[in-house]
Amino acid sequence: MKTIYKKLLFLLLFLPFSVLAQSKISGTVTDQATGQPLPGVNVIVKGTANGASTDFDGNFSLSNVNQGAVIEFTFLGYKSQNVSYTGQKNLNIGLSEDTDLLDEVVMIGYGTVKKKDATGSVAVVTAKDFNQGANVTADNLINGKIAGVSINAGGGRPGEVPTIRIRGGSSLLATNDPLVVVDGLPMNTSVLASINPNDIESYSVLKDASATAIYGSRASNGVILITTKRGAKSLQVDYNIQYGSGTQFNKVDVFSANDYRNYVNSVGTPEQIARLGNANTDWQDEIYRRTDFIDNNLTMRGNLFKTIPTRLTIGNTYQEGLRLTDFLNRNTVSLNMSPSFFNDHLKLRLAVNYTNNRRRNAPGVEGSAIRFDPTQPVYDATSPFEGFYEHRNGNTIADFAPIATLNPVATLLQTNNRSENFKTFGNFEVDYKFHFLPELRAVVNVGYDHDTGYSENFTSRFAASAPRRLTNGTLIPIGNSAYNEGTGTNQLLDAYFVYAKEREKVSYDFTAGYSYQKFETSGSFTRNRFDPDQDGLSFVGDPTVLIGFFGRSNITFNDKYLLTLSYRRDGTSRFGEENRWGNFPAAAFAWKLKDEFFSESSKVSDLKLRLGWGITGQQDIGVGTFFLSQFSVGDQFSQYQFGNDFIGVGIPSARNPFIRWEETYTYNAGIDFGFNDNRLNGSVDVFYKKSYDLFQTAPFADGSNFSNEGATNIGDMSVKGVEFSINYDVVRTDNVKWNVGFNATKFERRIDALALGNPIFFGDAGGGTGTTSLINQQGFTPGSFFVYKQLYNTDGSPIEGAFGDLNGDGIISADDRYIFNNNDPDFILGFSTSFNYKNFDFGFNLRANVGSRVLNTTRSTRSYSSLIQNGVMENISPFVNTTNFEFQNEQSILSDMFIEDASFLRMDFATMGYTFPRWLDGKASLRLFTGVQNPFIITKYSGLDPEIGNNGIDNTIYPRQRQFLFGANIKF
Repeated sequence: MKTIYKKLLFLLLFLPFSVLAQSKISGTVTDQATGQPLPGVNVIVKGTANGASTDFDGNFSLSNVNQGAVIEFTFLGYKSQNVSYTGQKNLNIGLSEDTDLLDEVVMIGYGTVKKKDATGSVAVVTAKDFNQGANVTADNLINGKIAGVSINAGGGRPGEVPTIRIRGGSSLLATNDPLVVVDGLPMNTSVLASINPNDIESYSVLKDASATAIYGSRASNGVILITTKRGAKSLQVDYNIQYGSGTQFNKVDVFSANDYRNYVNSVGTPEQIARLGNANTDWQDEIYRRTDFIDNNLTMRGNLFKTIPTRLTIGNTYQEGLRLTDFLNRNTVSLNMSPSFFNDHLKLRLAVNYTNNRRRNAPGVEGSAIRFDPTQPVYDATSPFEGFYEHRNGNTIADFAPIATLNPVATLLQTNNRSENFKTFGNFEVDYKFHFLPELRAVVNVGYDHDTGYSENFTSRFAASAPRRLTNGTLIPIGNSAYNEGTGTNQLLDAYFVYAKEREKVSYDFTAGYSYQKFETSGSFTRNRFDPDQDGLSFVGDPTVLIGFFGRSNITFNDKYLLTLSYRRDGTSRFGEENRWGNFPAAAFAWKLKDEFFSESSKVSDLKLRLGWGITGQQDIGVGTFFLSQFSVGDQFSQYQFGNDFIGVGIPSARNPFIRWEETYTYNAGIDFGFNDNRLNGSVDVFYKKSYDLFQTAPFADGSNFSNEGATNIGDMSVKGVEFSINYDVVRTDNVKWNVGFNATKFERRIDALALGNPIFFGDAGGGTGTTSLINQQGFTPGSFFVYKQLYNTDGSPIEGAFGDLNGDGIISADDRYIFNNNDPDFILGFSTSFNYKNFDFGFNLRANVGSRVLNTTRSTRSYSSLIQNGVMENISPFVNTTNFEFQNEQSILSDMFIEDASFLRMDFATMGYTFPRWLDGKASLRLFTGVQNPFIITKYSGLDPEIGNNGIDNTIYPRQRQFLFGANIKF
């Protein structure tokens, strides 16, 4: 009995220690929806430093865990989960995706902010919402995704740099491109054709001045912030491959060979009929081909030396263009390292990107293809032009028809234009949080961008397209061999302090810093090395230096009222000392109506009012240091002879020492909303922009300059509009997810003032020298069509040569032209959807322009029965059967009946895939997918494509191709 009491006493004494005993626990963390293991999940015992990360297979192990301890599982993009430890040996956790958009981090200038605390008009698109399909350039990822942002590549040329407009732009003759900032390095939009889309983590688009003014001098047209992907704590390997096969799916409407013969036989002269050939050639079919597209990306992420999160990506993209011989081959390497030291007091980030673009650039031959006689063959055994049929006057290469349209297939195959570009860019950032004052951080960011490249153009002297040299009164073909090379550098230094403090009712942060950026260019070109009269030239461009001092404060009171104030003072070397500096302030206020009036509501997730104002600048005028006196040295035809020496003439250039900044004032009001745990969320914004001191070309007083006109600051322009975006999770369960997104934009641009009230005429309409079709005029949209008013019969058919005498002087002249419509759409719409059922996924993206207009010059210059043009028989449009016109002139080409409705609905892509989450015995996951790029477009426009760019003048376009895609994503 005594022994039993001793044992009970020992048990009672040991019991408290057993309660406090420490044990070991292990388990696996997976994605709740797919069951796929999640590597890199942080597993930590709350309130301690005891923690671990899951390995490649999602496994973890923790030792020394006390009974009752709380284990926290956290992973970026997923909801955190807490589990109490009650002695479990194994613990398997499924994490669900975090759908709370309010906690999403938004990139802003020189910092970040949670979306719920953003005061400016900022749109964010992350990797999970990117467009799928054949994304060759980085802009393809977000096309149609963001209200107020339009992206147009202007056709289907592989790797083409897109035209991007945010809220319609703010300038007339200066650039309207937004500023692109990659990991803190400001660049221009050309980087979108160089960066590997697979490396991009997110886009933040700053649209109003309260958000963009921190970038001051280059922010009038908005800012696009790109963040690239970083490393992980555990080793991960991803391999993505995609193959596409493309075809032409639309043509410009011209006569077929048989229809052309029938037409010529019915209206042509005997001489014209005799010129017809015996072939049946569809020249548009002949210049295009089936294409191949292959995209490979290998990514490795992990902890280098167990302390440095590192990401390395190697990519290759090969895309063939529809034109014969045209292709792009791009190789990319990117390295991203982001270690932290001293308990995250010191954070470093190194981002390095290398791109090698190799191209064979096919010349534009669409115009020749729609004009060339379809009754003539592609090849001719008797031709001296390497066997290609060409219009000629004899049987030697000198017997060409000098103004005749050239065989477009021969032009493609006999021209070898190759180019190669090497681009290295990146930055190194140091972010230090002071140990003695952790509220204060110092950030230094050093960036470098270096471009070098060359192009070489060769044309055989046996080609009809070869340059010729006048020798003994005869034009002798000499061929062409030209070599150009150039180099550009972009150097950046940013240094700034950030002080952040949170108190009971007030939280605030202050940013103050300095920015220095320098751009330099140089190059040389040989012109034609086969022509002894042409000398090679070289140049060193004027360096451009930008210096900025900036500051910003964010103040939050009661977590309901948010105030942002920013200021930037910028200097540029483009202007003289008196006008060099510009001041760009901005202010924004936000009121969290949700917390003010609906704090107890379970239905209202977010409701916030935003108001913003700011001033931004523009200095990118494209004329270098125009304020300085500059001289150019004459070539071999502009020299003085002194004895046996020839001295080049110094030719003075026009200058304007008073040129200064454009300034744009922006006003913005917006509401962000969210309901039912943000299943339904979106925003509405209204904006007004007013630009002053517009850069434009204006006359100089006689004798006051070395030219009669040049760049000056005269004129105002305004843009007003409204934006709407909405996203809705129609279904959001563990097995089924269905999301739809929609955005709409409406804006109007108006020119309020021009230099001396004089209009500006521009825009080649294809009718020869001086046939301009666009006008900038006070009170109208920039780039409005300036045309003649066509008159019609009572039956509605147009009358040849009959136009409205709008000024009533009894004469039809240029004074009777009037402004009729423009290329700006009434509405820009975007719609996307993604659907997931267990391991199956499906998605597509639609875009629409409503109310835009296009001047169809491919029809206006081909709708006449004058069959002989350029000295030879040429094809024409079947629209001639509608017009019955015989002759063309400037008035007929600029008739308003050729301005067509260019509204369209385009599906950019549709993809579907299936994921095997535990492939290779659970060691990898595999997603197989297929899809279609550019599957259809619905439009009334009669031309090849209504989405042409070029200010709405359709002088032919490189057609977009339809591609059928297949691919695989493998994760180890």
